[in-house]
Amino acid sequence: MRTLLILVGTGQIVLVIGSLWLPRVLRWPQQLSRLEPLTRRIFWVYAGYILATNLCLGSLSVAAPELLLTRTPLARLVAGYAAGYWGVRLILQFVWFRKAAPKGLGYALADGAVTIGFAACTMVYGALALDRW
Repeated sequence: MRTLLILVGTGQIVLVIGSLWLPRVLRWPQQLSRLEPLTRRIFWVYAGYILATNLCLGSLSVAAPELLLTRTPLARLVAGYAAGYWGVRLILQFVWFRKAAPKGLGYALADGAVTIGFAACTMVYGALALDRW
């Protein structure tokens, strides 16, 4: 389980790094320029919180997996939060994002990669939260 935690943690950190290109690839500045300034700022704050959450969960899993492996109530709650977070994101990938995603091989490959990653995170953290490992 320690190895799985490090793998999903590394995947989350890679996702954070890849996410730094999202504004350019998806042309966020041009699209967001049509919004009111407050709405645009709220969007960037939300994007920052998502990025920070992914980085924190990934960093915890890579740098201190033993803290999540202790089977303490806090460890299980953190794992439960992470499982819920990634589980909801996995569902959104299927029912929300795919309908609006750009077409093309690059996007299809990225979609497949993140979907596998979201499922892996959900399963690993879920196993920890439910103490099924």
